[in-house]
Amino acid sequence: MPIPEFVAALRSHVGTGLLWMPGVSGVVIDDAGRLLLGRRADTGQWAIISGILEPGEDPAVGLAREVLEETGVAVRVDALTGVTVTPTVEYPNGDRSQYLDLCFLCRPVSADAAAAAHVADDESLAVDWFAPDDLPADLAASTSERLGHALGYLADPTAGPFFVR
Repeated sequence: MPIPEFVAALRSHVGTGLLWMPGVSGVVIDDAGRLLLGRRADTGQWAIISGILEPGEDPAVGLAREVLEETGVAVRVDALTGVTVTPTVEYPNGDRSQYLDLCFLCRPVSADAAAAAHVADDESLAVDWFAPDDLPADLAASTSERLGHALGYLADPTAGPFFVR
C-alpha cells in the first residue's frame, strides 16, 4: 500500500515511532440494502473502505475520495456513525500507528455509481456488494464493530454516533 507523502515526511523525522493518525471509514449501503466491502491487499480480509485523511482535508470529503479511489464508486456521505480509536498497528517494516477513526454512513450517488464497483487501486484484491445477513466469514474485526455502530445509527438516528463516554 502506498504511504502518503506527508506520512513519509513524518517518518523521516520520527522513524518507526508511534504516529497518531486521522482515519476515516465508510459503511456504504446501496438501494438494495447491500454493503460495499473490499478484500484488503495487506491482510486478505474483507473490510469496509477506509483511509487516512490528507492534511487539512475535511473528513467526509476525504472519505468520498477514498471510496472512489479504492472502489470506483462515487458516494454521498450522509451521517457520522462512530468515533473510535484503533489499537496500535505495527507494520512489517516496524512503523507503528494508531488511528482516530471517524466512521460515516454513505450511499452511492446513483444506481450507475453502485454498478461501477471494481478494484480501482492496489489496496484491494476484490470489491463486492454483500447482503447484511450474508457477509464473508473473513471479515475484519474493525469492520464488524463499525458495521454495528452504523446499523445501530440507522435503527435510531436520534441516538447519534457511537463514541466511548
